[in-house]
Amino acid sequence: MTAVSRDAGAHLAAEHEALMQFLYLAPVGLVQLAPDGDIVMINPVSAQLLMPLAHDGCLNNLFDTLRNVAPELRTLVSAFAAPSGMICDGLHVHLHGGDGAGPQILALSLVKLGAGRLMAVLSDITLQVRRERQLRRSDAWLNALLAGSTDYALASLDGAGRIDRWHDSIGRVTGHTGTIVGQPYEALLPADAAQADRLHDADTHGWSFDEGLYTRADGSSFRGSSIIAPVPAAEGDAERAYCLVLRDLTACDSGATISPLLQDALTGLANRRAFFEAAQLEMARHRRQPRPTSMILVDADHFDGVVARYGSAAGDALLCALAQAVQTAFRGADVIARVGDARFGVLLPATNLAAATQVAERLRAGVQQEVVEVDGQTVHYTVSAGVAAMPDGLTDVEALMRQADAALASAVANGRNRVEHREVGDGR
Repeated sequence: MTAVSRDAGAHLAAEHEALMQFLYLAPVGLVQLAPDGDIVMINPVSAQLLMPLAHDGCLNNLFDTLRNVAPELRTLVSAFAAPSGMICDGLHVHLHGGDGAGPQILALSLVKLGAGRLMAVLSDITLQVRRERQLRRSDAWLNALLAGSTDYALASLDGAGRIDRWHDSIGRVTGHTGTIVGQPYEALLPADAAQADRLHDADTHGWSFDEGLYTRADGSSFRGSSIIAPVPAAEGDAERAYCLVLRDLTACDSGATISPLLQDALTGLANRRAFFEAAQLEMARHRRQPRPTSMILVDADHFDGVVARYGSAAGDALLCALAQAVQTAFRGADVIARVGDARFGVLLPATNLAAATQVAERLRAGVQQEVVEVDGQTVHYTVSAGVAAMPDGLTDVEALMRQADAALASAVANGRNRVEHREVGDGR
């Protein structure tokens, strides 16, 4: 070996040592991995963040480790055709939904460095996300004001939330007449919508923002957003009053879809992040105004076997078909999301255990009759479901999901293609 080659080798060794030192001392989690997810190098911060998700305590493959909390990673990597670049930036990974110790939400960025190398960056953003939620409420208020006023209904509410004054815009947007005066503002919501204490939200935060389905006088629904804000009391007037602004979103952005940050890349449903945000909001409402709340977890039976036998394209087609079936089975007021590899979650506000179990059974029976066609092959599949309900006085999202997961595990253990249910606090 020549002196030049020895010097070059020593230089490369020094560079490698410097890189290793950087990886291990970096204040964020860093993982170097292969395109199939196999971990080549991982620093202590990443190991600490990921170990609670590790199967059998082993961190061998990042995609396998995160498959139940970030199932879209494999799809994102396989769909990224560029030789290098950012695959995803700041993807939120929800570890669980409770308020326990340790990280609850991780931010994951994935960069393709070359044909055979990926780098993942992980950080705990639990507290940051809490602050972002409040900022989004502010943004929604400003965006609504800047988007034009021709599609607004304006109404004044008394201290109890009753519409106390008629405005022509109410008729223009909703079709209601002056007879709606004296009715609670919930009269504009669909019959199956969860009732929330919007006035309390407005008093606490300065306004209450909501987006979803609203109802016209003829019973038809439209996608809209509403803001309720307290009105400063006149001098000598002790009674509270509020202003409600209801906006019809269908006229201005009828082609809008879920934000990419909240959407599962494969199925188009809400993702795990959106599901937990909705669940936490529902629990906050539940604390103020207890009402039945249920959760359903649905798993495609023998999904890995389907992929092994028919290929990944069949697996993707099955998941898309199941996503469509779940959407068809549930109400517009329910929150539906892909929360795991072959797992879907449904949050059902204002729904008790018996009603949730009934709709889960209807979904199971319907899926059993369906087939998925892929490249001339017919794939039959079934699902198992776990149902859990939150009793009055408890508002723990983690406990609700834990019981739904336990019910799902029982359904699988008892032969699959079945529905099991539990109530939070049920020790079975």
